[in-house]
Order: sequence, then structure tokens, then C-alpha cells
Amino acid sequence: MTESSPDSAPAKAWLRVHLRDGRRAALPVVGLGFGATLAAIGQALCAAGLLGAALADAGISPAMAGGFVLFAVLRALLRAMADRVAFGVGAAARRRLRNDAMTRMLEAGPALLRASHSGVLANTVVDRIEALEGLFARWLPAAILAVAAPAAVLVAVLVLDPVAALILALAGLLVPLGMALAGIGAAAASRRQFDALARLQARFLDRVSGIATIVLAGRANDEATAIGRAADELRRRTLRVLRLAFLSSAVLDCAAAAALVLIALRYGGEAVAGTLGAPGLALAVLLLVPEFFAPLRAFAAAYHDRAQAVGAAEALAALPPPAAPPPVLPVRNVEARGVAIAFEDVRLTWDASRGPVLDGLSFRVPAGETVVLAGPSGAGKSTVMEILLGFVRPDSGRVTLNGADIATLVPQALSRLTAWIGQRPVLFGGTIRDNIRFARPEASDAEIAEAARFARLDSLAASLPDGLETMLGEGGHGLSGGQAQRVAIARAFLKNAPILLLDEPTAHLDPVTEAEVLDSLRRLTLGRTVVLASHSTAAHAFSGRRIDLRDGRAMPARGAA
Repeated sequence: MTESSPDSAPAKAWLRVHLRDGRRAALPVVGLGFGATLAAIGQALCAAGLLGAALADAGISPAMAGGFVLFAVLRALLRAMADRVAFGVGAAARRRLRNDAMTRMLEAGPALLRASHSGVLANTVVDRIEALEGLFARWLPAAILAVAAPAAVLVAVLVLDPVAALILALAGLLVPLGMALAGIGAAAASRRQFDALARLQARFLDRVSGIATIVLAGRANDEATAIGRAADELRRRTLRVLRLAFLSSAVLDCAAAAALVLIALRYGGEAVAGTLGAPGLALAVLLLVPEFFAPLRAFAAAYHDRAQAVGAAEALAALPPPAAPPPVLPVRNVEARGVAIAFEDVRLTWDASRGPVLDGLSFRVPAGETVVLAGPSGAGKSTVMEILLGFVRPDSGRVTLNGADIATLVPQALSRLTAWIGQRPVLFGGTIRDNIRFARPEASDAEIAEAARFARLDSLAASLPDGLETMLGEGGHGLSGGQAQRVAIARAFLKNAPILLLDEPTAHLDPVTEAEVLDSLRRLTLGRTVVLASHSTAAHAFSGRRIDLRDGRAMPARGAA
């Protein structure tokens, strides 16, 4: 992702949309916080009454003492409830934003990795969304209370002493000015901090993935030094953000100290001159000064959360927008068996400077038949697969299944119709059985065992101490390429979908393993509509029509493969 201004229009628009929802959720927190401020005013007035009575030797009033205790308990309860509700608001916001981000990523499919590194995407969906919690849980309520709560305190002080209220108002006006000056730099610093963190994560992930190559090339020390430099850059940028955050707090502390000193000097001068009317009134005003600045202090503490949010919003706004709803067309049913595929003048361009990937591609695959897409790398074979999987929508033209436009099918329906086996199957940490069951989680153990037998995986399982319960490492560590491909084939058998897409399924396999895998694949293709993309001799193992692709177009047919 390229670095751009944090105040970019997409980031601002993204924040506006989500802040609108966040404000409604934050209203209970605001109500509890405002109630706590009113309780604090009552507590301060009761304390001033008690202290004034003590100074005047008038004795302690039971009503004042009881009021002080009551307001203190009420204030503590309201603040505790506000903190609890605020935590729930932040957690709900994280869930909502993470669901939104993951939905957009999954809808974009593998095409998203063409523009972003997986480490950057992980940083976006984890760290940047975590950084947004404070925006909803703390900053939004604090931003409202920073106006409402001081206004309530100011009204109370105005009733007691208009001059002191004027001093408080002037001091309070200095706080947002200083925080705004510090906040401009904090937002930019937070964005640079997130960029540094994303670069560090991407670099670290790359180096861990290629650790064998690094060690064999004798570059381990060089790479460790480079990662250290990246970590040091992140440290410097984090400290810069913290310095700016402390600067905004310092502005508030100076304003609060100045107001307290000015009011204290005023009352002190009156006391020396003998013109101080009611000591209790002066004590009440002095006790309310910290209460006036307490909401502003909470706002200053949360202002860093807003600066972080501005930096995080840019990456989230840059994610692909949600998929447009399918065009309003008559609802069509796609039969679970016997699905025919048709491409009608399909055009697609990834990058205008490189020309179209598919340029008016048209072909048909009758139900239950096999078509082999042949051609050199870059001819458009994998793009055809991505369109059929629903990861990509063509710029123009139609792709239909039994006459129903693929764009009108919900993703779940398309997924049920399609099984896919690629060059390198994706296996997850877990047992072999769990990896097969991934295709159909509700499948029974008997169905999984049958799928493993059809894929010729049962002989491998029999040679392992734990059979299908054998644990695999990350990425299928512990299995060879051919064995991993058999797990993918077992998944396809278990899913039992009417459409089978094979994208170079025997690439990177030795001839003996390739022959065994092809035998399993031939059994898998029986009774299914198959699209096979290959430019190897593996294509000759399948009987069916061959379509040669050149520059995104179908060349004249050359007979059976």
C-alpha cells in the first residue's frame, strides 16, 4: 500500500460512516459519565459545606455528611458502570469492523494479494482494528463529555461566583487550542508508526517463509540486522507518537494549574483583606476546579486514540469496497447435477497498461464433459478459474451455469456447486482427517474414510502410526507434494460438487507421483463438468475437447486432448 496523507478523502469518509454508528452506541456511556459529573458536583458542595462548618465551629451537619457519602458512592458506581459499558462498546466496534474487513477481503479473494502483502493485510485486520477500539470506547464519549460535563460544572460555579466561572471558561478555551496543535502532528506520526509496523511484519513474514534460502545463502546475519533496523525504526516512531501525546496532556495541566492558582490567589487576597464573605463558597469553587478539568483530562487522554484511529482508517478505507449487489434478474435455479458452463464474450483487464487478460473469450462446456484449457503462462487460464470460483467479475460479457448468470448466484450457492484443486493445495495445521473434513464439516467419519480411499490416501494413512489422525504442521508440513495433492483430491471427493476445476494439478510432481495422482483425478472427473487448465503433458491423460488460449482468446479447436 502506498503512503498517502492520513487526511485523504477515503479515510475521512470511512471514519464518518463508522463514527455515526459509534455515536449511537456511545450514548449510554455519555449518560453515565454525565451522571457521575453531577454526583461529583454534589459531593464537592457537600464537602465544602462540611469544611465551612468546621472552620466556623458550627458542628458537622448529618445531612451534609450523609449527602457526601451518598454522592461519593453514586459517583463511584456510575464511573464503574461507564467503564464497563465503554468496554462493551469498544468490543462491539472491533467485532463489527473486523467482520466488515474480513468480508471485504474474502469477497476480493486471491486478487487482493496482487496489490497487498499478506503481512500488511494481517496488520490491517488485527493491529489497526485493535487501535480503533479507543476511538469508540473512549474518544467518542470523552468528546461529548468534554463539552457537556464542564458546562455543568461551569453553571454551578457561575451560581456561586461569576468571576471564578469566567476564569475557568478562559482556561478551558486554551485546552482544545493546544490539543489541536499537538493533534495535527500526532495523527501524522501515528500513520507513520502503523506503516513502519506493517513493513516490519511483512518483512518478518517473508524472511520466516524463506528461512532455508537465507541460511543456505549465508545471509542470516544480514537479514537479522535488517530486521533489527526495521524494529528500531518502529521504536523511534512509537516514541514520537508518545511525545506528542504527552505534549497535549501538558497543555491541559498548565491550563488547570493556572486556573486553580488564579482563583486561589483571588480568594487568598480577599481573605487577607478581610473581605472574604463565605469560606464555604470559596472552598466549593476550589473543589469544583478539578471537576471542571476532569472531563477535559479524559478527552486529552483519549485524543491519542483519535490520532491512532486516523492512521488506522486509511488502511481500512483502502480495502476493496463491498461487492455490488447482483443485477436484478429473474431467479434461476441451477440443478445440483449436470451443470453446463458457458463464457460469452468475456473481457477482463487487470492493468490497462498491460492490455486485457481476457479479450472476448467465448466457449461452452456441456454438462458432464471435460474441457482442457491449454496455452502458455499468461494466456488467461488461471483467470478463467478465478472467474468460475467467483473471486473475479469480468468487465463485460457473461459467464453462465445452466443459463444462470454467475453474477446472480450468491457466493454460498456457487461454492456448493464447485470443487477446485490447484497447483499447491493449502493444508492447515491439524490432522489429516480435519483437513479432508474442511470441504464438508458435517461429514461423518465413514464418508471421510471413503473419500480418502477414492483418493488413494488410505494406503498412506495405513503406514502412519495415527492414520488419518496424524498431525500435520503449518502448510501441511510432514507430507510430500503428491501426498498433499491426494488430501486435496479427497476433499473434492468428499464435497461431491458437480463442477470440478483443476488448475495445473500435477505441477511440481515427479513422473511416478504424477501418474498416481492422475489416476485418482480421472476417477474424480467421472460424471462431473470439468475445466482443466494445463500446459503440461498431464492434459493428455483426460479425454475431452481442448481449447487453446492465446492473449485471452480461444483459438480454433484442435480436437480431443
